[in-house]
Amino acid sequence: MRLMLALLYLLLIAGPGAADEQTMVIGYIGQQRKPALPLGPLDEAVADDGLQGARLGIADDDSTGRFLGQKFRLEEKILAPAEAPADAVRQFANAGIDFVIADLDAGQLLQASAAPGAEQMTLLNSRAPDDVLRQQDCRRNVLHTIPSRAMLADGLAQYLVWKRWQRWFLLVGPHPQDQAMAAAFRRAAARFGAEITTDQPWTFRPANGRADTGHVTLQTEIPAVTQVSDYDVLVVADEADEFGAYLEGRTALPRIVAGTQGLVATGWSAVSEEWGATQLQARFHRQAGRWMLPSDYAAWLAVRSIGEAATRLHSLDPAAIGKYMRGDAFLLAGFKGQGLSFRAWDGQMRQPILIAGPRLLISSSPQPGFLHQRTPLDTLGIDLEESTCKF
Repeated sequence: MRLMLALLYLLLIAGPGAADEQTMVIGYIGQQRKPALPLGPLDEAVADDGLQGARLGIADDDSTGRFLGQKFRLEEKILAPAEAPADAVRQFANAGIDFVIADLDAGQLLQASAAPGAEQMTLLNSRAPDDVLRQQDCRRNVLHTIPSRAMLADGLAQYLVWKRWQRWFLLVGPHPQDQAMAAAFRRAAARFGAEITTDQPWTFRPANGRADTGHVTLQTEIPAVTQVSDYDVLVVADEADEFGAYLEGRTALPRIVAGTQGLVATGWSAVSEEWGATQLQARFHRQAGRWMLPSDYAAWLAVRSIGEAATRLHSLDPAAIGKYMRGDAFLLAGFKGQGLSFRAWDGQMRQPILIAGPRLLISSSPQPGFLHQRTPLDTLGIDLEESTCKF
């Protein structure tokens, strides 16, 4: 009903010029990625995450924009594994495309932002959570709709501290992204008053848990790996998803597992159904035949940010849209209970962080009592006073 009333309102304010349609083309640059091997029988290999979210965003932009005579189209470029993004950026620039969804890893995002033609564009990062992209490697022409690792760690830390689970056993994987996530957890612990009682690397290589004797190996080895002094919660940094899922129910002490597995902090989860999220989940599932992933949601946010600005301004002027998106008046409804906006100092989208279990939503941060002079959302991630981003 609310959506129908909003569309009726747009129709009334559109005026007689609504029939003169204009089209905005939004670019999308993605990468061919090898789908992760299924860890368990309920896992599905997904090869189009991110792209499906951008497509739903275009459909939503088009649905709203048609009452104002606005049309939106997605121009897709998928890079081969070793392909640089410069050619795609050049093609978009030659076609007059001003907004590009950058579904790229950190290195390729920096290449894209520096490619000829990108200086006139706004790239919206929907994939890379790296904190350095919001700090020393920030770029004036890049906005971020994917939460940073600092935001995810702060969201989880607030919940654990609110629960008074303040003694952490931090278990860290061997990969660079695992190390980066662990650094974010350490920062969050110091920021919110938690204590890391044990900080330990993961060195054990378990047998496949789905093999005939895999569970036997896990059942005997994981207790040995996790035999440490007492703690409240095991915080795992395993972005590569190699071992974290094996920990639940097998640790030496009967403790909660949280972090990248178990009780997870995430930008989006299939279990979220509050604040109207059920209708977004249903529309995405009808389109993609699967549930929405965090990368899908971030790409949807990026496309919807452009469409929301165009709707509010009644204009497809890219300069006006880019200025409005970065301004204090911009707010996007993101099905998280609060309006979302971009931080002026590093281009990061403010947004709540969901704390999700395997089947149900547990909580949403910022938690009660964590206050801020601007907005509680700025208690998540890198604040203005600690930012090293220099536009």
